[in-house]
Amino acid sequence: MWIADRWKDYTVLDAAGGEKLEKWGNYILRRPDPQVIWTDDQEKKIWKSWNGYYHRSDRGGGSWEFRDLPEEWSIEYALSMGKTLTFRLKPFQFKHTGLFPEQAVNWDWFSGLLAKRVKEGRQPKVLNLFAYTGGATLAAAAAGAAVTHVDAAKGMVQWARENAAVSGLSEAPVRWLIDDCLKFVEREIRRGNSYDGIIMDPPSYGRGPKGEVWKLEENVYHLISRTAELLSDDPLFFLINSYTTGLQPAVLSYMLKLAIVRKNGGKVESQEIGLPVKGTDLVLPCGASGRWISREG
Repeated sequence: MWIADRWKDYTVLDAAGGEKLEKWGNYILRRPDPQVIWTDDQEKKIWKSWNGYYHRSDRGGGSWEFRDLPEEWSIEYALSMGKTLTFRLKPFQFKHTGLFPEQAVNWDWFSGLLAKRVKEGRQPKVLNLFAYTGGATLAAAAAGAAVTHVDAAKGMVQWARENAAVSGLSEAPVRWLIDDCLKFVEREIRRGNSYDGIIMDPPSYGRGPKGEVWKLEENVYHLISRTAELLSDDPLFFLINSYTTGLQPAVLSYMLKLAIVRKNGGKVESQEIGLPVKGTDLVLPCGASGRWISREG
């Protein structure tokens, strides 16, 4: 398992009974987590100390309850290659805060690859699809890459731009695009464009602008295959993240080997990603990532 264990401003304090208790900077949030299928003592004082609690509803979804929590606050993450990123946080839509902290383990991985190429005097190009609020975009830009950030949600792209600003990356070479990711990929193929690094975090389920249903299990291999056509002649990496239960690390590896290794060589590794839990000294699983790296990398 790849573990995001370098956070200073974020901690999973405990996890039990379908919930996790997290400290984000100076504030504690209590949120549901479907991976937490075990029980433990949630009567401990620490479980009562929350500033924000997302209560699940029997009818689906739920709602937030707040105690002394600001509408917005920030935390920082220091990349292993030396740059510090700042993220604006706020509770919104179905338990989310605008950041998936487990992804820091991937930020450290690919930012190191990018920084190495920059030191060689070449500026790598990175494509970040389903880019959300820009964690991966900021990590790549901080390493010196030129980044194309693509997400279909206008609000998420604006949030990502604000994260870049507070991280001191307003002038970084980032293209901020509001677009359907697969349609953008198809246009980039026709244009003959290419990228040295590709990152994607596709949703498990969704609907397109014309009501098209997106199911990751049915569409992901086509997405990987088409996007792999955008790899440059001297590529560095390809990263896919999955929070869908059925897509185990071995499945991610199989798809990456078929779609990329046959043509480009290199190697593939896939693992669960996770966060350490302070209260138990165990690790909370948080999805899976598949990584392809070129021979050069």
